[in-house]
This record gives sequence, C-alpha cells and structure tokens, in this order.
Amino acid sequence: MRTAEIIRKTAETDIMLTLNLDGTGKSSIQTGVGFLDHMLTLFAAHGKFDLTVRCNGDTDVDDHHSAEDIGICLGTAFAKALGDKRGITRYGSYLLPMDEALIMTAVDISGRSYLGYDLEIPTEKIGTFDTELVEEFWLAFVRCCPMSLHIRKMAGKNSHHIVEGCFKSVARSLRIAVKSDGTDEIPSTKGVL
Repeated sequence: MRTAEIIRKTAETDIMLTLNLDGTGKSSIQTGVGFLDHMLTLFAAHGKFDLTVRCNGDTDVDDHHSAEDIGICLGTAFAKALGDKRGITRYGSYLLPMDEALIMTAVDISGRSYLGYDLEIPTEKIGTFDTELVEEFWLAFVRCCPMSLHIRKMAGKNSHHIVEGCFKSVARSLRIAVKSDGTDEIPSTKGVL
C-alpha cells in the first residue's frame, strides 16, 4: 500500500498527517486555519487521496508556520508513499475551470524540486488567510517531494475561486501522475527518479 504517516513537532507547530495515495478522497482535516482546512479537503477529494491532518500551530502569531509546515508534511508523505516511484505515470496536467477562474497545473515527479508559480491573486487575504501563503505551501511541498510543479492562472478575478481552482487542479494533476502505468518500471531512462 502506498501510504505514509508523518509526525512533525517544532516550537511553532505540532502536526500529525496520514496519506493514502490509493484512497477514495475521504479526509479529516483540522489545521486551525479554516481556509486551509477547506483547501485540503478539496485536495483530498479531487485527488482521491485519503488524508488526515491535525495541526496545533502558533496561529496567534499568524498562519504562516502552520501553512508552511503542513506543506512540508504533505510533501514528505507523498515522497514516502511513492517510494522509488516504480510503476507511476510520472507526469500529469489539468486545466480546471472554477466559475470565472481558469487554472492550469502540470507536474513531473522527477526527483528535482521546482515550483513555477504564476497565480496572481487579487486580494491579500481570503477571510483571515494571507494569500501569499499559497505559494509558501506549494514551495514547501515540492521541496519535500522533489518534483516540477507548474501553477498558472489563465483567467480569474475572485481570489477564493483562483486558490480553490489551484488546489483542485494540483490534486487532479497529481492523481494522474501517481497512478500506476501498468508496469513495474521506474519511468526514466536513467533508471532512477
């Protein structure tokens, strides 16, 4: 089974995260950051990943440490669950409409960390959530599960729709990329990812 459990405790956050790449999309998310709970619930549902996240973070300061550290834990869980990446499709992309927003994402689970981020968000906050934390979350994710992840806004004016479209599109791109290609081979001419 392609699963992982991650526990991370720092002076700023205490996180427990479980992931099943071959799930049905069920989730139980309690991060202490309402908007991030919503995004991770959508991420699990659209990726068909079973995901549990519990985070006790220093949200009295702000949401930065919680968002970044959850990104670290989620990336670490993906890396652990994928193992040597034998038999995965490796590549995935998705163009996702969310009302007036149109978000394109593409992923290559290459073993090399890169985030191509072009997601202009019109407002600095969605509710109490700092929108700059979306990029911090995905940076932490790709640093801990080395991959090339491109996120592009093709259209959109509503900040909530743009960010929601991003999380849904990344989930669907990853769903394609982690799927079995029907072989037991590492999908690289180098023989390693």
